[in-house]
Amino acid sequence: MNQHVFVTIRVSTVFGLISRDVRCSSLIYSEHTLAHYCRVLAANFFNGTIPETFEYLKDLTELRLNGNAFSGKIPDFLGTLTNLTVLDLRGTAMEGPIPSSFSALTNLTILRISDLNAENITLPNLSDMKNLYELVLRKCSITGRLPKFFQNLHRLTILDLSHNKLSGPIPEELQRLRTLDFLFLSNNSLSGQLPEWIHTSRRNYDVSYNNFTGSSSASCQESTINTVSSFLPSKTNSVCWCATKNIPCASGNRYHSLFINCGGHRIKFQGNEYDEDSTIGGPTVFYTSGVQKWAYSITGTFRYNEHVAYLAKQTSNPNVTGIYQTARSSPLALKYYGLCLVPGNYTVKLHFAEIVYSDDQTFSSLGRRYFDVSIQGNVVLKDFDIAAAAGGAGKPVTKEFRNVYVEDSTLEIFLYWAGRGTTLTPRMGAYGPLISGISVTPNFTVDTRSSQNAAILVVATSFAIFIGLLIIFRFRNYIVSDDETEEFRRLGTCYFSWKHIKTATDNFNINNKIGEGGFGPVYKGVLPDGKVIAVKKLSSKSKQGNREFVNEIGMISALQHPNLVKLYGCCIEGKQLLLIYEYMENNSLARALFGSDHEKLFLDWPTRRRICLGIAKGIAYLHEESTLKIVHRDIKATNVLLDKDLNAKISDFGLAKLDEEENTHISTGIVGTFGYMAPEYAMRGYLTDKADVYSFGVVVLEIVSGSSNTNYRPKEECIHLLDAVYVLQGQGRLLELMDPTLASNYPKEEALTLLNLVLVCTNPSPNLRPTMSSVVSMIEGKTPVQAEVVEKSRSEINEEARLRAFERLAHDDGQTRVSISLNMSHHERSMSMDDDDSWVEIPVLSTECNDEIQAEKSLLRDYDK
Repeated sequence: MNQHVFVTIRVSTVFGLISRDVRCSSLIYSEHTLAHYCRVLAANFFNGTIPETFEYLKDLTELRLNGNAFSGKIPDFLGTLTNLTVLDLRGTAMEGPIPSSFSALTNLTILRISDLNAENITLPNLSDMKNLYELVLRKCSITGRLPKFFQNLHRLTILDLSHNKLSGPIPEELQRLRTLDFLFLSNNSLSGQLPEWIHTSRRNYDVSYNNFTGSSSASCQESTINTVSSFLPSKTNSVCWCATKNIPCASGNRYHSLFINCGGHRIKFQGNEYDEDSTIGGPTVFYTSGVQKWAYSITGTFRYNEHVAYLAKQTSNPNVTGIYQTARSSPLALKYYGLCLVPGNYTVKLHFAEIVYSDDQTFSSLGRRYFDVSIQGNVVLKDFDIAAAAGGAGKPVTKEFRNVYVEDSTLEIFLYWAGRGTTLTPRMGAYGPLISGISVTPNFTVDTRSSQNAAILVVATSFAIFIGLLIIFRFRNYIVSDDETEEFRRLGTCYFSWKHIKTATDNFNINNKIGEGGFGPVYKGVLPDGKVIAVKKLSSKSKQGNREFVNEIGMISALQHPNLVKLYGCCIEGKQLLLIYEYMENNSLARALFGSDHEKLFLDWPTRRRICLGIAKGIAYLHEESTLKIVHRDIKATNVLLDKDLNAKISDFGLAKLDEEENTHISTGIVGTFGYMAPEYAMRGYLTDKADVYSFGVVVLEIVSGSSNTNYRPKEECIHLLDAVYVLQGQGRLLELMDPTLASNYPKEEALTLLNLVLVCTNPSPNLRPTMSSVVSMIEGKTPVQAEVVEKSRSEINEEARLRAFERLAHDDGQTRVSISLNMSHHERSMSMDDDDSWVEIPVLSTECNDEIQAEKSLLRDYDK
């Protein structure tokens, strides 16, 4: 019986190599000759040529010489070792060509050769290697077209021909390889049309950095197909921005600095805010940050250890802090991009810490990691060893590179594993490039004085101006005369003249209309100094009028928080009332999630999580931190706006109501949006801050699922998205609610945290919902989320049925926002019905839906019985 042992052998006595002691990292000892089965000699320090005595190892089945410093040509006699099933020559720095004798190795299942020193190599005919399931011929200077013999390799699952000089089109024959799961053709000179089967496949294909022409249906956020920088620039090409050569800037924003916490969450480190970079990654991923400020791409698969992630995290060394606690890794190639940078010279700092291998006397200390680093195509680190550079594992080291020039708008930082270092120690898959953080700062002066001065001026004068507005409105019965307009003009610089606003909005041109708020339309405007603003115009049909206008001004003037929309000023012209807000470049969360194809934004997982946290912090401020205790009453996706960095800011305080602690039961109107309103508020008019908590839970659900709560109709069943949460929770299938556009690029633990938070926030009992400060703590991971399976009582079920019926009434009238009074008598409710004792005619969605609607009607009729 064979057994795995680790022994030290004298290589000179067994193979005739250089006399030195080596440790075989995986040695099979059996009754056969030891020499025939010392199959792994990888990642040692052998040099010289492979000795001719290897020719006599006819029974050898595996030969792994990768990661050594051999020289000379690949010996032709290796083609005579016909019992070989595995031959690995990656990273040996030998010279080509690849011997034609290799075509006789028909028992091979794995053939790996990479990083040869050669000018041009012709690929030999490998058509008889029909047992191959992994073929790697990477960076071997292979020229010519892709041969058609690949169609004979029916068992092939991995084909890596990246970083060669291949030209011509991708042959259609490749699509016949039904078992091909991973295809790496990046960094060649392939041309012609990108085949449609590449787009439609669900497999992992990397065709980046080629010279294709024509069109491509692939997007810049494909989870399995990487087409970055693969199409020649052309006016006739129809491709996404990232697929064009040199990756042009796709947004109107220009940046002059960049900070990324690779593999970790958003963090403040050494005085700078480092962006979150915690998406899982994958074998052929090109990932763009939410605001297209930076991106990364990964090539390669940890094929034989699926448990190895593309992220690393230290858990045992308390001395590792800040951005060095996490890292992003790749089995082959990892590239970071700085996008839309202002042209000029920059200083690039790369932060590293070896947090996978240890520095103790355990088996983990045997691992060695080597990789190359290039910036803007220039190699700046060769065979870089993090632990050696830092003076040990678990210690930080920073490599600084000055005068890195960005000519157009894109910075490229490329980390590449050239086949050297250990691959099986301390575990399979613990190798490849590893980086903890990136900072990019300009070597030129950035002028920010004008925008800073304007912001300071607005903040300094806004409060006094709005107090003046409140006083004038309060004592003049909320009616504005010409004389009062003059008084407003004398209040200060935050008063905007009607003429300036008309000019800024091009006389309220329909092309500048960016939304319809609760008060009326919202327009984009540009002031003479170039400042972009949003103008909320009270429509003539608005029922709120001046009183609500004052209500909104009064509260917003007293509120200052990063997650609340800023109010710059106002404009009064006769009876025309305008509010001037900061402009939010990415419009509303609702448009980002549910808009048309050209309006939607791809929100990656870190961005969604940050949006949830931002909304929570904004509401927590309203409830608990501001001087006035405020309940918003209409938290929903359209009332969450997104700035240029996709930070969430809560808007529309026209519906907010000062919550007097001694009077929580409202006897006036119920104002809000069905689908977001808490049941106790919508049905009984009972308002506390827990109504906002409920609405927040619904918004979080929409963010993680990418679906609207009110428009959710799975298989035409007549239930809301929130109903599905309770069903799937009981079945342990909550993750089925995740937005499919995320693929698997999200940490499951974080996803479950937010989904369970939805259940906690939408608990039928208001008293069991958490405070918003507790919600913030849960999202940040400081407090565990404990969501119990909720068994709803009959009264709760009936109340929800009544609420859904009200929602249908609102939707049938074309309303999404309603104002109703439920504090009326049973007689008044009865009189509000039609003569035939029915509420409205509701279209039949399905038999099941119609039955449920009829049941809801019945419940409404018997509401007080």
